[in-house]
Amino acid sequence: MKRLIVVCVLCLASPALAERIDFSTTKCKQFLASDKQEIATTLAWLDAYYKAENDPPILDTDKLVTNAKTLAEYCSANPEIGLITATDKLFGK
Repeated sequence: MKRLIVVCVLCLASPALAERIDFSTTKCKQFLASDKQEIATTLAWLDAYYKAENDPPILDTDKLVTNAKTLAEYCSANPEIGLITATDKLFGK
């Protein structure tokens, strides 16, 4: 168990994961230009961000895929809009 904790801490401390992403300043075109790993991380974060406080801690992958397609279409049509502005409009907050 201790070994697993050490591995997790080392992974979290790696330079690749040390990046800070400010979604309030991210444009749709930046989101669409991101690599697959960053897009997946962003989509998971957005899924949690738009959940109600009392929602159960469940990741609905079908809903995630549907929302990802909706967001990609919207961002493709509106590349200069802010990502959070886009997601607020699409998923409501």
